Amino acid sequence: MSHLTRICSLVSRKYLLAATFGVSVAGCSLQPPYQAPALPIASTWHAERPHGGSTQALVDWWASFDDPALAELIGTAEANSPDLAKAIAQIKIARAALVSDSAALLPSVTGTASVSRSKQSINTGVSEVATTSTSRSGELDASWEIDLFGKNRSSQEYARAQAQASVDDWHDARVSLAAEVADDYVQYRGCKLLLLAYRNLADSQKETLNMTRTAVSAGLSAESDGYLAQASAASAASTAIGQHVSCEELVKSLVAVTGADETVVRGIIDRSSAPDLPKPASFDVSSVPADLIRQRPDLASAERMLASYYAAIGEARADRFPSLSLSGSIALSATNLSTPTPTWSFGPSLSIPIFNAGKKRAAVDSALATYDKQLASYQSSVRSAIKSVEQALIDLDGAARQSEDSKRSADQYQRYANAKEQSWSAGLDTLLTLEDARRSAISAEVTLIEQRRNHIRYWIALYKALGGGWKAENNAAAPQAAIPTSYSQGSTQ
Repeated sequence: MSHLTRICSLVSRKYLLAATFGVSVAGCSLQPPYQAPALPIASTWHAERPHGGSTQALVDWWASFDDPALAELIGTAEANSPDLAKAIAQIKIARAALVSDSAALLPSVTGTASVSRSKQSINTGVSEVATTSTSRSGELDASWEIDLFGKNRSSQEYARAQAQASVDDWHDARVSLAAEVADDYVQYRGCKLLLLAYRNLADSQKETLNMTRTAVSAGLSAESDGYLAQASAASAASTAIGQHVSCEELVKSLVAVTGADETVVRGIIDRSSAPDLPKPASFDVSSVPADLIRQRPDLASAERMLASYYAAIGEARADRFPSLSLSGSIALSATNLSTPTPTWSFGPSLSIPIFNAGKKRAAVDSALATYDKQLASYQSSVRSAIKSVEQALIDLDGAARQSEDSKRSADQYQRYANAKEQSWSAGLDTLLTLEDARRSAISAEVTLIEQRRNHIRYWIALYKALGGGWKAENNAAAPQAAIPTSYSQGSTQ
């Protein structure tokens, strides 16, 4: 039998009793198990819910847009986002901390072994004799802190909740990123439509200026009409240039959020086959306000942080009480071919805090205050989340109604402009009257474009406010599971 085998055999027998004793005395906790706080939340939404369109699960919502460029932009952004990379790194850090804190609940064993060869010269008076010897030794040291008052378990619960929160943060980053990309893209598409309308308006003002100059030169109009026409033309040209600048700024925003080269981004967003504005399918908001806490990853993260701070209270309280450890060692040593000599030691050690000038009590007070602070932050986050949903619902309802009125207005103004063009062709109206009618039609068109763009942006805001289809199903398994499978993406229905 090897030295190491003999050591392990002795250790297994010596520590069997200690393990049984440790399990029997462990399990005392200084505070009740954590429970998520109950919050006073309304039982239903008070704002009008969006109506019309098909019912669509939030997680598949981006695919319902009639523009594949949007899905491509979101995929590119997820692949290159530093925020998501940072969130993934934080998950790895939190999971490593959980493994480290969980190890404190189990015994630790370390082993050492050494072999040395030495030579010694002995002078006998007649001659000098050299002798060599070989020394062998092996040792196993074991220690186990008995978790009498739940300190180590509280530390483990703290780390587990932190790890779960980090996964929730990753999902929240994904939802926010997708909403940001979509919002920028919708704004860009709307910006291009507005730019076309403003350029048409500038062309109309320029045509009016030319006609006015001719009339002024012929003495048919006052010089003041010429000044007004010049001012109007310059203002329209300036508006068109400003709109072009806004479109370019949105391109830069898309480049920054996707992390792709600008040439690639422009190739995606300026495809000739792209619709004027991406039109999404609506989704049914059948959830209630209380479900929002389970639907939004940022609220889930805040609740997990609250659970971790609750566990920190138990850890601080347990630290004020004595700690018991079991430790022992067994060693074998031999020189040359002699029989190994075993030595062993085993015994408990008790550490009792006697005087620390209130340091440990202050640690408990600090943990309690930190928990209260996180609770207030959690409550505030829930209220803000409910407000964002209510506001998004109101905005959607208002935008839907405004879009209908704006559509009727744009149609009637266009019919008016067409009628004036026919009158002008028949010599019944002046060209100035026709240009005024055209500008009114363009102005109504601008309003309609803005309403259509805002309507889509409000759907995106509601998507984000409802948590983007994220749904936690197995929170406890999150630290051990792969990131994408820790939570399943579900709908709000």
